[in-house]
Amino acid sequence: MEISKLVFSPIDVNTYILSDKKGKCAVIDCGCCDGGEFEELDYLIRRKKLEPVLLLNTHCHPDHIFGDRMFLEKYNLRAYCHAEEEMNRQNAQQFAMFFGLTMDTPADPAGFIIDKQVISFGSETLLALHVPGHAPGSLAFYSEKEKVVFTGDALFAGSIGRSDIPGGDRKTLIESIKRELFTLPPETVVYPGHGEATTIEKEMNSNPYFR
Repeated sequence: MEISKLVFSPIDVNTYILSDKKGKCAVIDCGCCDGGEFEELDYLIRRKKLEPVLLLNTHCHPDHIFGDRMFLEKYNLRAYCHAEEEMNRQNAQQFAMFFGLTMDTPADPAGFIIDKQVISFGSETLLALHVPGHAPGSLAFYSEKEKVVFTGDALFAGSIGRSDIPGGDRKTLIESIKRELFTLPPETVVYPGHGEATTIEKEMNSNPYFR
């Protein structure tokens, strides 16, 4: 699986483009906040001769779904997310205003993902892990074959997601990270929703929230 990353919006959200050997690709968290940023994503997809077949949202805070409607209009694909993110999706426009940003009305989801669901695109598969605490329906997407996990805003390099926003809970977040993420192989590479990649081993050993 080839993994590409683009960083979008004033909030610097990571958008990941995953592709198999035949060019079938999945996009995790389309964070493009305007047409210019979306063109950057589209250019990467065209340059690599990829075919988008799947759009995933780790959760539905506005910075992670800014580009979902543009993705629908361009590729005729709606996003999949956890059902407990409906409140965040429906309130995303209002929430974006706190950042001084505007966004299109979020597109309706293609469907809902449940904990431990296997998701396929092309020849690749991802395992969905429910990691609430930053948002009620936060999901991480794990590839056992590639030893990588995309954690959204649950776990970062040296930090964890905010829990002081509606639907957040610090205790729940800490417990879900320990249960769902820290039980992965220690060499697993963590691709977070913001910032640089890390590993499960490094976060278990040095993340200050788990000392």
